Amino acid sequence: MDNEPVTAKSLSWTYMIQGNTFARAYKDTLSDFPTWVKKENVDDGILIAKNLGPRLGIDESEFGHEVYTILHNKDAHGKKGAIVAIVKGTDPETVAKALRKMPQKDREAVGLVSMDLSDSMRSIVRMAFPNAMVVRDCFHVMKRGGEGIEELRMKYKREAVKDVNRQKAEFKKHLEQLAKQRKYYRNSRKKQGKKRCKGKRRGRKPMRLNTRFEPKRLSNGETLVEALTRCKKQLGRCYGDWSINQKKRARILFRLFPKLKEAYWLINDLRAIFRTKSSTKETAKKALEGWYKKVTKSTLREIKSVKQSIQHYEDEILNYFINRDTNASAESLNSKMKAFRSCLKGIRDIPFFFYRCITVFG
Repeated sequence: MDNEPVTAKSLSWTYMIQGNTFARAYKDTLSDFPTWVKKENVDDGILIAKNLGPRLGIDESEFGHEVYTILHNKDAHGKKGAIVAIVKGTDPETVAKALRKMPQKDREAVGLVSMDLSDSMRSIVRMAFPNAMVVRDCFHVMKRGGEGIEELRMKYKREAVKDVNRQKAEFKKHLEQLAKQRKYYRNSRKKQGKKRCKGKRRGRKPMRLNTRFEPKRLSNGETLVEALTRCKKQLGRCYGDWSINQKKRARILFRLFPKLKEAYWLINDLRAIFRTKSSTKETAKKALEGWYKKVTKSTLREIKSVKQSIQHYEDEILNYFINRDTNASAESLNSKMKAFRSCLKGIRDIPFFFYRCITVFG
């Protein structure tokens, strides 16, 4: 249990022991947790200075209804020696104060820190690691671009839902009018002394009040609301990765919503800049300037907002093209810690949970 993120319950089935009894024994006797120096002051930060390296990553994650800043060594690849620090909160002053407790010489030796588009993470790095080059994660840049398309998609979906609700109301009103006409016709025939016709009736089948409304379907068999709902994930992927049905759906939607098509291809052009393997920082900068010009000509405020975000972090985003560093290692470490949390069915004891994480990943 000191080397793998396993639970006492999972070992009970293999070794035929009482899982709860073994869990208490490990926590109170077998492990070093009772004498762990950080047991009483986890909120002040858990620091492992020996794990500091030239390439770090920083991210935040939520455990036990609290957000923690996690600093890790990228060269450990999510294994032993990965965790450098775990500090409660994301306030730059508080986190930087905790990180500055590590030796200054080791902190000044850090040459690179990768992160997402968070301003608080940038402030922490500036105060704790003065010589480090900041690299913004390209995947978060593309995520920000996807948010621009998502805003447009949701706008059209809300309009489509509103239109369907209007059609339903009109359809219901039409049925009520038909019912009134049939009632008036029957009453008028009674007054004239005419009997109701027997046998097979001529003409179409009458529409009753309980007739179900059927919205108009597109050529691929989906309604407009369904198509706008199901295209969410495919709009975040490259056109070449789409299936035949997805391409058919996209052709229909792009014909109905030209602005959605324009937004998708603008973000696709941005994605192509990061996918070009031969790009350097200088060539990528020129490509971004060309992309800025395309967005300037557009009238889509959602994509213009994406452009402004990229311009704000441009130099740090372009640092990606020096060594192709991303923050994927931070996301991987976070997912491992969250998977361990799910195996525990939640966290009852925060200090003991972090102790287990430190023994496995620290």
